[in-house]
Amino acid sequence: MLNTPQLPSYLSKENIGPWHIYLQQVEQVALLLDKSLLPWVDTLRRPKRSLIVDVPIRLDNGQITHFEGYRVHHNTSRGPGKGGVRYHQDVTLSEVMALAGWMTIKNAVVNVPFGGAKGGIRVDPRQLSLAELEGLTRRYTSEISSMIGPDKDIPAPDMNTNAQVMAWMMDTYSMGEGRTVTGVVTGKPVSLGGSLGRQDATGRGVFVTAREAARKLGVSIDGARVIVQGFGNVGEASARMFAQAGARVVAVQDVSGTVYNGAGLDVLALKRYLADNKTLLGAPDCETITNDDFWSLPCEFLVPAALESQINRFNAEHIAARIIVEGANGPTTPEADAILAERGIVVVPDVLANAGGVTVSYFEWVQDFSSFFWTEDEINARLERIMAESFNAIWQMAEDRKMPLRSAAFVIGCSRVLEARATRGLYP
Repeated sequence: MLNTPQLPSYLSKENIGPWHIYLQQVEQVALLLDKSLLPWVDTLRRPKRSLIVDVPIRLDNGQITHFEGYRVHHNTSRGPGKGGVRYHQDVTLSEVMALAGWMTIKNAVVNVPFGGAKGGIRVDPRQLSLAELEGLTRRYTSEISSMIGPDKDIPAPDMNTNAQVMAWMMDTYSMGEGRTVTGVVTGKPVSLGGSLGRQDATGRGVFVTAREAARKLGVSIDGARVIVQGFGNVGEASARMFAQAGARVVAVQDVSGTVYNGAGLDVLALKRYLADNKTLLGAPDCETITNDDFWSLPCEFLVPAALESQINRFNAEHIAARIIVEGANGPTTPEADAILAERGIVVVPDVLANAGGVTVSYFEWVQDFSSFFWTEDEINARLERIMAESFNAIWQMAEDRKMPLRSAAFVIGCSRVLEARATRGLYP
């Protein structure tokens, strides 16, 4: 049971939001940790610091408007904070807290030397011009500048942000420092110290962990049916890599709707169609099905790569996938996890499956500090090794201790974080 008095006073007990899911996941493994770590578990239930900022900008028509922004450091016991910045009209503090918490666990699972952080602005970026988006980004960066830095907290792209947004953030921070600080963000353009391989890194990590799970379960990628929710950076890259490996991507869903082709969609053509038309609907050689029907399509792999809580108690009973590989953060609720486990569906959890992005962000950060850059083949090889080794460690623990992969991942991640916290002790 959750200890509700531990909730921060600024969250409502009646509507905790995504933070509630994160807390439930921690509670499920707390008693599975080494007894020596139990006195420190409370540090996982409390963000280290949270900042809420007002972000005023002048619109193109001269009007001044205000947006609400956030930056949260969940835990920095293992190193500086690391986590993306998302622009979305439904962003809340609870969501950013949860995302920061998952980043803490994720960084520990793949054993990169970062803590967990996250940021966001409550805005629909589709309603802003490019100039307005730049103004929003620069003002937000200025407002959170006390929390970020190359050895303090390193933002990266997330939902509705990209390399251009990171370039604006880097430039704004650098102006305040009076020097160019490339390592303050990752996911930048290559021309500004970005890393080769970063754009596809999260999707590549999804595919690598899917491939490793398939090997363990005796499922062939060649000819396998794949359905993907979300066709942004993560969903598109993972779909493309599945297709390149011989799988059939039979359905894709995004905010515009769901398209289906039992023989397999042309992922590259679908990407071009979406770029030209801003919708999946009407794309050649596919039919439109309902969003509800998407979840019950028979397939070997389901990749949820959109928002939180998409797989829940209402649709988990109908899912017909053999393996779920979480490209999004928090796409499966704890209630759905229990249903899927009972039905024998393997879930490769987000804190492992989508860790490819932060892993290559780590590579970018290292390259920026050394001013020595690696080839894309070197980056992809290093990424694949880390993802495969992390997957195998989690799989082995899950088998040894008869627990789901998510629990095994949280045990490994939480243990590494709390060992660091216990070793460091309290100051003063």
